[in-house]
Amino acid sequence: MVHIKNPQEIELMRESAQLVSKTLAEVAKILKPGITTLSLDKMIGDFIKDHGGAPSFLNYHGYPFNSCISVNDVVVHGFPNGNELKVGDIVSVDIGVYKNGFHGDHAYTFLIGKPTDDILQLVKITKESLYKGIEKAIEGNRIGDIAFAIQEHTEKKHGYGVVRELVGHGLGRQLHEDPQVPNYGKRGSGPKLKSGLVLAIEPMINLGKKEVYTDKDGWTVRTADGKPSVHFEHDVCIRKGKADVLSDYAPIEAAEKNNENLFACP
Repeated sequence: MVHIKNPQEIELMRESAQLVSKTLAEVAKILKPGITTLSLDKMIGDFIKDHGGAPSFLNYHGYPFNSCISVNDVVVHGFPNGNELKVGDIVSVDIGVYKNGFHGDHAYTFLIGKPTDDILQLVKITKESLYKGIEKAIEGNRIGDIAFAIQEHTEKKHGYGVVRELVGHGLGRQLHEDPQVPNYGKRGSGPKLKSGLVLAIEPMINLGKKEVYTDKDGWTVRTADGKPSVHFEHDVCIRKGKADVLSDYAPIEAAEKNNENLFACP
């Protein structure tokens, strides 16, 4: 069932979404070679709780961590662990917050050290595709318009692999609500977008082929060819004329630029 939010609910969702943004900014401040994703996960959980929220992902269908931290060929749902990050790693951090009865859920991909040109291009194009999709997230359009915009910018123009098995989704009192939001599809197809609908739009784009597989842990999704993958995600409310982005990359990008260990995508 699709849940349309009223203005008061949307503002509560904005608060949850922006706590995710603030948490990702804290990650951007401390991310460096030698740090472990497990220590990042602890910081994330503590920061969310200290600011009046609860980690949405913890114990969700048995998921055992506060966040998903996906490195290099891991597309999504990466388990935090004790391995130290190193120069050259691509680190996608996906965080959910439950506060005031509503969830926020979005992701950002970080680069430790200066990347190769092909990786930098992948990050740049994936991030651009997120905003291409958001441009279509307006009243009267359809889910397929968002999906087509993302696929056209990543797969059709640049030859990247658009993951099929994982999609964006509705967001609200539940972490995953209807409708599903694929990153591929046909213009004019799918459910019509109504004002007050909140979506988590999240392109998951591979440098190589689109195929993926899931590790034996039942969660970690990797590219089938072992090539890197990039993930960006925003929480977006459908409006007439222009989408209302509830999450905020500005504090993340500012912290990223101030961290000499990270390479900020221009």
